[in-house]
Amino acid sequence: MPDAAPFGRGRVRRLFGLDRSGPPPEQTRSGEPLNPWTLPNLVGYLRLAGIPVFLWLAFESGDGRSAAAAIVFWLIAAGDYVDGFLARVTGQYSRLGAMLDPLIDRLTILSGAVVCWHFELLPRWALALLVARELAMLVLAQYGLRHGVEIKVNWPGRISVFPIMGGIFFALVFAGWVPAALLVVGVALAIVATVMYARDGIAQVRAASDR
Repeated sequence: MPDAAPFGRGRVRRLFGLDRSGPPPEQTRSGEPLNPWTLPNLVGYLRLAGIPVFLWLAFESGDGRSAAAAIVFWLIAAGDYVDGFLARVTGQYSRLGAMLDPLIDRLTILSGAVVCWHFELLPRWALALLVARELAMLVLAQYGLRHGVEIKVNWPGRISVFPIMGGIFFALVFAGWVPAALLVVGVALAIVATVMYARDGIAQVRAASDR
């Protein structure tokens, strides 16, 4: 039985992004207008503008460990949750937002990986796997676009963002095993997610060709 109250338990779960069982909002689907001027997209633009600021602060630090760079990185990463929350609260979904959000996430992770690689703040083999995974996701995205397939975000992929971002953030603050452990866990989850994306995408293409 659905919740009767405006903010019943099911609605609260959806509001905070804990329930992703429903179909994607109609405004985010392929063929819909981009609708760039929304509050969630404004957060996305600010996140995008923060990436070069983060890189400048990190490389100016001399050793990669900078409180200012870490704070900017955290704000960019946290903005991923903020824009999604605002979209659910205001209903201001958009096709541009659906495309922009994962792109900014990729750029944020890659910029953090570049800093950590340059200053050797994290194991380079793990960073290499992370970059390879991000490139694989770009290839999969292009594959999906060419074949008209929209690959939904799975839970391993959604969860992997937190330890990856956390590992990079903590590496910018202090040395130790915690940042490296977080990164390794996040990369492992991300690789599992990528395999699932590839499997689901290929299955959808085959199903479409058999019709």
